[in-house]
Amino acid sequence: MRSVPTLLALSLLAAGASFASSAHAAEGDDRFALRLGAMNIDSDNTLRGNTNVAGQDIGFSEDFKLGGKEWEPRIDGMFRISNRQRLLFNYFKYDKDRRETLGQDISFGNVNVPGDSFVKAELKYQVASLVYDYSVVDTEKFDLGLQLGAEYAKVSTKGYADLGTVYEGQFLDEKTDGVAPVVGARLSFTPSEKWMITLQGQYLNTRWGSFDDYKGDLSRANAIVDYRFTDNFGVFAGYDWFKLDADKKGSDGTIGLKQEFKGPVAGISVNF
Repeated sequence: MRSVPTLLALSLLAAGASFASSAHAAEGDDRFALRLGAMNIDSDNTLRGNTNVAGQDIGFSEDFKLGGKEWEPRIDGMFRISNRQRLLFNYFKYDKDRRETLGQDISFGNVNVPGDSFVKAELKYQVASLVYDYSVVDTEKFDLGLQLGAEYAKVSTKGYADLGTVYEGQFLDEKTDGVAPVVGARLSFTPSEKWMITLQGQYLNTRWGSFDDYKGDLSRANAIVDYRFTDNFGVFAGYDWFKLDADKKGSDGTIGLKQEFKGPVAGISVNF
């Protein structure tokens, strides 16, 4: 079985199209823009599954945390083909691990679990996308774009437990990668020459791509505010959200993951 979070791809992937604003104001006649920043990620995770043991259906659904918030890098880029056409690129990664120690001895009948027993988990996620953005509405203050492109995601999850004589070993080792089409829409507002506000939403379904037997989708949305100090340099800030919900069926049952990433984003932008 390859990756439980599979497409984790998952991504909302942080505001890739926020560069594709109006070609008249904040963006001017820029041919190329590069945005370098980070996202302060808070994640919510639900691991679920079901199987059949001795003729009885058994299922579970468990929420779990990987610890506190964490800053992770992100890169966004824009290449303008014409006033209405742009190519948008973005890259995002998430790498988190957590270890929990029992802290005291626990006994269940004849079973003894020592206090130094622990469970540790690791989640790694990388995603990159290339999207074609076309402005169906393009005015001096307002811009509406529709998007179509491809997204690549690579995800791996591992779990290891040491419970003394009760159990010791790796209980989870899932990984997958693949490519799938992504569709989206963008709204950009340019209230002045220095300010730009961008709202974006994207959707991807794993059935559209090459993600083995995983079935699910990735939804994402973000809002970005951009301020230009000069023609070539600026800063941005905003908020990113995305949710992965995917399952994989095997001969011994189904395992799935619902994962939500959210948090503020900030960084600098360079324009040419």
